[in-house]
Amino acid sequence: MSASITLVVLMAVMYGAGVYVMLEKSLTRILIGFLLVGNATNLLIFIMSGRAGDSPIVDGNGADTVDPIPQVLMLTAIVINFGVTAFILALIYRSWWLSNLGDEGDDVAADEDEDEAMEIGQAGVFHASLEDDDAAVRTILDEGSDLGDDDSASGSAGEEPSERDRDVMR
Repeated sequence: MSASITLVVLMAVMYGAGVYVMLEKSLTRILIGFLLVGNATNLLIFIMSGRAGDSPIVDGNGADTVDPIPQVLMLTAIVINFGVTAFILALIYRSWWLSNLGDEGDDVAADEDEDEAMEIGQAGVFHASLEDDDAAVRTILDEGSDLGDDDSASGSAGEEPSERDRDVMR
């Protein structure tokens, strides 16, 4: 097995720098350190995989075929590194969000609460329009009673409507 000394030194530097940077309290530095360690691990797997050779496709001539296990391990490490990076980025965003909002960070209304508030506001508008409708019906009934309509039990326009008039208005 022959490994390039440059790759070995680069891997060692990346491990050392990654671990050193991850020891900080800042989430951004932890993310950078994690990325360095993840890439150093990929280099380690690459160095350990041995010399280059033919692709691992079985064609009957398997003398120079490369072992596919290191490639699979490297792909797995890349996927795990990506997932953890996404998680740390979400933590960084949440931390930034809470630090910018201060004490109000946890009191931000959810979308469902905003929808309920909008429905309540629309219900108030609907209720106001019903009151407007009742006032319009009262005005029409009062005009009808002024014309001498005998069906109405109420007398003049200034009096309260009777129970029967209220039932009609509803």
